[in-house]
Amino acid sequence: MKLSVLDQSPSSEGATQDVAIRESLALARLCDELGYHRYWVSEHHNSASIVGSAPEILMAAIAATARRIRVGSAGVMLPHYSALKVAEQFRVLEAIAPGRIDLGVGRAPGSDRLTAFALNPHANAADEFPQQVLELQSWVAGLALPDDHPFRLIAANPQGPTSPEIWILGSSDYGARLAAHFGLPYAFAYFFSDGAGVDEALALYRRNYRPSPRHPAPVATICVWALAADTDAEAQRLLATREYWRIGFEHGRRDPLVSPEKAAAHPYGVAELARIDELRRKAFAGTGRDVADRLRALADRLQLDEIVVNTWTFDPAARRRSYELLMKSARSGSVRSGSEP
Repeated sequence: MKLSVLDQSPSSEGATQDVAIRESLALARLCDELGYHRYWVSEHHNSASIVGSAPEILMAAIAATARRIRVGSAGVMLPHYSALKVAEQFRVLEAIAPGRIDLGVGRAPGSDRLTAFALNPHANAADEFPQQVLELQSWVAGLALPDDHPFRLIAANPQGPTSPEIWILGSSDYGARLAAHFGLPYAFAYFFSDGAGVDEALALYRRNYRPSPRHPAPVATICVWALAADTDAEAQRLLATREYWRIGFEHGRRDPLVSPEKAAAHPYGVAELARIDELRRKAFAGTGRDVADRLRALADRLQLDEIVVNTWTFDPAARRRSYELLMKSARSGSVRSGSEP
């Protein structure tokens, strides 16, 4: 099982948001050295929690300095943009790091409705997502659009011998069906719902998959929130930060991450404490070996050979340590790093 990374550039209380972007660059360098297979960055808008608003720019900085890791978006929220412009951006990225660029695209806004409208005032943009994916496939791969397409004479430059790998991202049947229809890899956002619906989505994707020249067989992964620490007690302490954020998120807040101490001192209500207990039971948190073993068991159950790991901590050093511990377990035999055969 390969291990990959989803970095959402989380912002912590007491630090300015630009720090989170530089922490993303530092983490990418570390994960490249550790042997992770992919490094994906996300797109969110108008959030004080997740401040990576332009994945293509962050990817360029990472791709220009990383030695071997694949670099990608998870993802570009395509309805906000022109498919041609996205294709051009990722053709440039492919020129920076040939053979190492992933273009993950999603249909969700990654923001609230008003912000989505500010990004693209076209009210029905999300309805055009399948057509955008069709155009994106052609432009990214340097292939011709159908003869009757109004944009058939347009090419996305710069061209080259390699092209980005397109992924469809989702957390519902919609993304699974679309990825299967176009013969594209599919990534399920397991951490959105703590895995609810993952079995059905993957089964639907595999059952309806239509082979494509680049991907004759289905390719799937999931993104799991996980946290490793030197001891289980330390992992549970650090986990309090995400639990506090999750309760706030479910109440409509998008606040920066708070320290574990502030989270633990918060006066939660009875219902909130019950929700935290539920979150903690489902969380992939513990020592590196424990978390790695649980991820392998999940991968085996879902018949996956890759899992993407998303980790948040208040202190960026604890996040870096988490990824180090997971890869240490990989090298000791629990899971396989992306650099191994």
